Amino acid sequence: MMSFVRFILLLAICFCGVAVAADPVPPPSCSSKEHRQFDFWIGEWEVFNPEGQKVGENTITQVLDGCALHENWHSEGAFRGNSYNIYDASRGVWHQSWVDNTGTLLRLEGGFKDGAMELTGETQSDKGKLLNRIRWTQEEEHVRQVWQVSQDGGEQWKTIFDGLYKQKQQKPQSE
Repeated sequence: MMSFVRFILLLAICFCGVAVAADPVPPPSCSSKEHRQFDFWIGEWEVFNPEGQKVGENTITQVLDGCALHENWHSEGAFRGNSYNIYDASRGVWHQSWVDNTGTLLRLEGGFKDGAMELTGETQSDKGKLLNRIRWTQEEEHVRQVWQVSQDGGEQWKTIFDGLYKQKQQKPQSE
């Protein structure tokens, strides 16, 4: 009799576990003003260097029910990269994880201040630790991205990328 009672209890526990697991959990609300701070970057872009030469194309889309941005970068050469960007409400910071076809992983964190999204993070190079700082600013209908690195903890900065994002023009369809 005791084993039958245990069997029924175990069965009840299993069914309760299945019912809880099958009950969908509503996604977190990602509609706060902080979650929308980087929305100015969303779009299909052609990217130009300061000399006006096209250096690549970048598509930024809102994904995961508006909780993240996905970046898909293609240079004019063979360089490719993707990132996910999310506002981490639990810590009050923006986070980006970037990976590319050279095996680079770049983890950046920061926030929106002084009219720009600014993210920073450390990487290791053959010359030691590098501090990376990337700023995105909205300039009328364009976005400017400036990536700088410092080998001395932020005393001096060297710009390694300066890109002006222009909305990609849709080509007219021929009749």
